[in-house]
Amino acid sequence: MVKLIASTDKCSVIPVDYRAYKLLHDGVLELSRVESVGMRIDVARLKENRKVVENRIVELESELKNTDVWSTWRKVYGEKANLGSRYQLGKVLFGELGYEPVGFTGTGRVKVDEKALSLLEIPFVQKYLEMEKLKKALSTYIRGIEREVVDGYLHPVFNLHLVKTYRSSCEMPNFQNIPIRDETVGRLIRTCFVPREGHVLIECDYGALEFRIAACFWKDSKMVEYARDSTKDIHRDMASKCFLLPVEEVPKQVRFYAKNQFVFPQLYGSYYVSCAKNLWKFVPDLSLSDGTSMEEHLRKNGIVSYNQFEEHIKDVENYFNSFFREWSRGKEEWVANYFRRGYFKMMTGFVCSGVMSKNELYNWPIQGPAFHCLLFSLIRLNRFLRKHSFRSVIIGQIHDSIVADVHRDEISDFVNEAVRIMTDELSRKWDWVIVPMAVEVEIAENNWFEKRPYAHGK
Repeated sequence: MVKLIASTDKCSVIPVDYRAYKLLHDGVLELSRVESVGMRIDVARLKENRKVVENRIVELESELKNTDVWSTWRKVYGEKANLGSRYQLGKVLFGELGYEPVGFTGTGRVKVDEKALSLLEIPFVQKYLEMEKLKKALSTYIRGIEREVVDGYLHPVFNLHLVKTYRSSCEMPNFQNIPIRDETVGRLIRTCFVPREGHVLIECDYGALEFRIAACFWKDSKMVEYARDSTKDIHRDMASKCFLLPVEEVPKQVRFYAKNQFVFPQLYGSYYVSCAKNLWKFVPDLSLSDGTSMEEHLRKNGIVSYNQFEEHIKDVENYFNSFFREWSRGKEEWVANYFRRGYFKMMTGFVCSGVMSKNELYNWPIQGPAFHCLLFSLIRLNRFLRKHSFRSVIIGQIHDSIVADVHRDEISDFVNEAVRIMTDELSRKWDWVIVPMAVEVEIAENNWFEKRPYAHGK
């Protein structure tokens, strides 16, 4: 059912699709059931990890205060010296000690955020960042989980009414933001999430979901070709371009950073300078499969400085725009149509209006429907589990993945049904889904951190 409601502009009407409302209505009901089921937490391990982190923070603070940098800090600020003050840290490093800053804010201040500091090869700063990382892990994650655990189970709240893109959010605690990129912090937190007795944890993750939705939305022939051909991988191929590697030699971690720091930003309106800065930040931590450091590899290919890397990423951006030519042309027309109408309608029927930046105009039509694919799948899968009296239960969702606590006797049946719903049934739900969906399944026998790929028939 579609109804037209007049907007504040008497010359236009905004179409409201009540099938979109029904998706959120059903989603709220199913997510409330997911919340009530809860996630099992190894409380003893959680407490043990908290003590480990607390002790390490104390050690790091002691080591930092036994350095020449802290001596200078104390001379400048005296009793007001505060190790937690980024402002003071910037004054000491760049004002007193003469280190070269990596950038400035729009108001002319030296950048002292995590990204900027991570680019400084200063032992004090690296140790400082480790301490800050552990403090965040302690306050945001470990203590946040401890505060919400009830009888050994965590019951995060999943919201469908707070995000402007009609995506979900999560709180008490934010299960969708549990660290994974940082292995140290990821291990501390995720090892505390454990399956029920006789169960395993299974995560069903849509592969390259937002890129596939972008292909459906923009209908760029090259995007569609990539999304339809299982042998093609846009994230791998752009990692190859960004880091001058043969396609077959792109490590998983390098692909990950190309995906999140180049492909997605480009699709959502970013440009080469921002992409280059974000990619360069991770270069010191990357290595090839043969153990060669990424820095050494880039040097062998003629890139010995950030400025050279930035120019290289500019060339990669030009290639990206020329390769996806229909998308490159279509995005400007999309923006013009929004400025003319003042709103746009998502492929799933939701209406977005109001003041939006160009980045939001590129991002929202993709991010919303991508999550709606996941939400539709979760609704159908949860109903299936109840209907057939499965002992397996869904315990959470993270935008493009479903996390479940699956009984060992039901693993195969659960995975087969989940994949069927997330691919075949989804493609029948919306006719705008013009590319096949892919699902990656991972299984964790002992805890969520130790998950590994699980082979399935799809």
